[in-house]
Amino acid sequence: MSEGTSRLSGFHKLTPAERAERLARLAGLGPEAAAHYAAAAGDQLALADRLVENAVSTLNVPLGIATNLLIDGREILVPMATEESSVIAAVGNAAKRCRASGGFTTATSGNEMIAQIQQLGMPDPAQVRLKVLERRSDIKAVCDAADPVLLELGGGFRDLEIRVLETAEGPMVITHLIVDTRDAMGANAVNTMAEAVAPRLAEWTGARTHLRILSNLADRRLVRARAVWPLDEIGGAGVRDGILSAYRFAEADPYRAATHNKGIMNGVTAVVLATGNDTRAVEAGAHAYAARDGRYRSLSRWETDADGNLAGALEMPLAVGLVGGATRLHPTAQQNLQVLGVETAAGLARIIGAVGLAQNFAALRALATTGIQKGHMALHAQNVALLAGALGEEVDALAAALVQAGEVRQDVAERLLRELRARKG
Repeated sequence: MSEGTSRLSGFHKLTPAERAERLARLAGLGPEAAAHYAAAAGDQLALADRLVENAVSTLNVPLGIATNLLIDGREILVPMATEESSVIAAVGNAAKRCRASGGFTTATSGNEMIAQIQQLGMPDPAQVRLKVLERRSDIKAVCDAADPVLLELGGGFRDLEIRVLETAEGPMVITHLIVDTRDAMGANAVNTMAEAVAPRLAEWTGARTHLRILSNLADRRLVRARAVWPLDEIGGAGVRDGILSAYRFAEADPYRAATHNKGIMNGVTAVVLATGNDTRAVEAGAHAYAARDGRYRSLSRWETDADGNLAGALEMPLAVGLVGGATRLHPTAQQNLQVLGVETAAGLARIIGAVGLAQNFAALRALATTGIQKGHMALHAQNVALLAGALGEEVDALAAALVQAGEVRQDVAERLLRELRARKG
């Protein structure tokens, strides 16, 4: 900030346009900056002002369509929101290569979410645990009364789990409320139930309640996707073995697994974002699940089937919804859900799981053959050409020249652009 202070009294009371103008002045950006913010938001500025605090604009992410996906016998076009080159093309290519074997088969384990209630300061944690378990029917009544609409939709309290944790400050009793959230992601529902149950636990047990909040490790809400890639579609046994070796590296080493799983999330997060769901919750759950046995591992599994083909499977927690939040409010998210043709949260999760597996296959195949940079940099070259100042037909010409030179860098792009324009006279 070029001048002034970040303590802006009454900033939240201004309109988005007024905030943008004040921000531009404080940051020394000039009046054109406020105009840019307004233009970037278009007709979404009023919605943005309701979704977040102190809104000044929106940051538009490219929205593309992944093709070729055959999921559980359905032909599906998948909207994906991402700024990274090659992600959408990779999904479409991977999907095309497994169509001959039936495409993707998927399943989910249910719609149950977990709310945690923490209890502290008890000398007898085992007794507290039993006292809570004895109140199961009372807890169910409190939970279901907290969200009667969810109950009418067939959801609500399902089960109770109690754990005694040994910690640096002594034992804690952690109560898990297991709740079927139906077609909602469920954060608000389970948090409300935890808030309602917490004082009752203190009353029944004498132990102090502290945190009451959902867990994003949604291991009761798993999605599973599998597919088989015939050898003649992937480049033969050598490519298959290279993919298997790359997978085993990820399974054995957390440094490789982190990037391996990031590749899966390239696809998963793009669909989660395109449908207005919570990308941070999904990512946190996925990575926690990858480390559930104490060591961070691959979320996917790869092997050879009886016919020698490459078989891949993905299992991960995936808490997404069709109702509530931006999913319900954002018109583009709603339109994307219509493109997907999904009617349930489980149906959406199954598509996302298939996309994650497709993305993983594409990355592993690239690593096992030409290397990840060749295809990625060919697409990234267009971004570099734009950054160098290429316009119109210059973009494709400069991108091709960068790829041919084998140096996809902005300094090279600027030099080649000058040469290209000089030749045109």
